[in-house]
Amino acid sequence: MMKYKGYTGHVEYDDEARIFHGEVLGIKDIITFQGTTVDEIETAFKESVEDYLAFCKERGEEPDRPFSGRFNLRISPELHAKLSIAAHAQGLSLNTYVNNALRRTIR
Repeated sequence: MMKYKGYTGHVEYDDEARIFHGEVLGIKDIITFQGTTVDEIETAFKESVEDYLAFCKERGEEPDRPFSGRFNLRISPELHAKLSIAAHAQGLSLNTYVNNALRRTIR
């Protein structure tokens, strides 16, 4: 994974074509890049992000921003109730309770 201006690039190697190719993750728009060396792929990633930002500016559009920190989650009403009760019992908001639980799963 590579990071640049808040964007995350994921890279894979194609052994048949002997190139690295990548894409920016976490946005609706599609940004891709490629290179034959680590230096080339890093440069191509940054240039692709810069090109995307310039293109959006030129069109007067806001670029997609990766990971706003918000997402909708569909769960059963029963689980929703249990989570709400557990959060209340700990003196936490449901959001904080779920955020804490999710953090514990990725350590």
